[in-house]
Amino acid sequence: MADLQTQLLVLGAGPGGYPAAFEAADHGMQVTLVDEGVRPGGVCLNRGCIPSKALLHVAKLINESHESSAIGVNFVPPKIDLPKLREWKNSAVVGKLAGGVGELCRARGVQLISARGTFLDANTIELKYPDGKTDKLKFEKAIIATGSSPAMPPAFQIGDPRVMDSTGALELADIPGKLLIVGGGYIGLEMGTFYSALGSKVTVVELTKDLLPGADRDLVRPLQKRLESQFAAIHLNTKVDGLTASKAGITAKLTGEGVKPEQTFDRVLVSIGRRPNSKGFGLENTGVAVDEKGFVKVDGQRKTNVDHIYAIGDIAGEPMLAHKATREAKVAVEAMLGGPAEFDNIAIPAVVFTDPEVAWCGLTEPEAIAKNREVKVVKFPWAASGRAITLARSEGLTKMIVDPKTERVLGVGIVGVGAGEMIAEATLAVETAAVARDLAETIHAHPTLSETLMEAAESVYGQATHSYRPKKR
Repeated sequence: MADLQTQLLVLGAGPGGYPAAFEAADHGMQVTLVDEGVRPGGVCLNRGCIPSKALLHVAKLINESHESSAIGVNFVPPKIDLPKLREWKNSAVVGKLAGGVGELCRARGVQLISARGTFLDANTIELKYPDGKTDKLKFEKAIIATGSSPAMPPAFQIGDPRVMDSTGALELADIPGKLLIVGGGYIGLEMGTFYSALGSKVTVVELTKDLLPGADRDLVRPLQKRLESQFAAIHLNTKVDGLTASKAGITAKLTGEGVKPEQTFDRVLVSIGRRPNSKGFGLENTGVAVDEKGFVKVDGQRKTNVDHIYAIGDIAGEPMLAHKATREAKVAVEAMLGGPAEFDNIAIPAVVFTDPEVAWCGLTEPEAIAKNREVKVVKFPWAASGRAITLARSEGLTKMIVDPKTERVLGVGIVGVGAGEMIAEATLAVETAAVARDLAETIHAHPTLSETLMEAAESVYGQATHSYRPKKR
């Protein structure tokens, strides 16, 4: 066992860890980036955000090939070459991006070590390599970025590979004839969208009364309407009491109004949320404080109660989003270098990459109601958007939450094709305290979907150009 030294240890090479390592190296620090994965990028790049979006692109192509017949363009029904699709996802997408991260490590002088790191104390970590050999690494400062893992309740751990978490679903072992998705959150709906496009009969079971619990119903409604036409069934207010494996498939016991109590599926995807990875790597040996949910406690600079140890990303609290982790990485390193940095962003965009996409940032209408906060709410229907009509996708909606006194843009929600790309302008508006007039008087290219933000803002002051609502008497 050798003794190694580094100025900064970054544990975890995901969308929080590797940006932190790069930022520190760019400022002259000696950085060692430790990750137990075969390649860097963490869950997001290897088993989450990136591969799932690649597959959703495939789903979009398939769906468009079917739907184009309504406008006079007919295609031969698509044939799915699953091994080739799997290879494209793994190599051309994930492999290429992970290789890029590795190259950037070399270019910046970041030492990337593929090993499992376990804290021995607040200044020492043990490195266990895939071949079983070990080293000790001494560090002056550390950033913990170990991410999160899919939650899998004991009742669903029946030892059968046909019961999958999100990682298993992305492996594309086969195209199940009947797929049960437990959980109507964003992961379940994204994976359901993909497998439905490939031909699976998808059933979604959600314990609460709504899909995408917590999201604005105005945004969810157009998505739910489309999914109801694509999925075999959506059962709300329904509980999965247990799973049983047999040669015929996985039988689920369901409790809910009007739901058949026992149904058999070829595969089951459990997508009920994620849990922070705060156990199993000796965190308790450092003295770092953890809350009752397993999140590491941090201050505004992402510093823990141990002065030289910081935490970022999923392990540092909600929301568990890759782009939040990347921003925290910049803050933590700047703070570590003595800068006046603090994580004070008020607008963290959220995107559900279904079809249509759902995106929002800042204050939502349900949050305003819960806080008894006076707001002005304006909506622009995509049925009045020229670009949406040309795309034959006019079901969308752009919604804006504005302070009635200052006219400041407090929040924006968008549902429709490309909503994830459009939310950036809205996030900038909320983050910089822009007023609605700033958006209304900014010239947006025509015809584009981004015009719906401009016209929603116009509605704050009267009537949008392409939408008229009679005034209430």
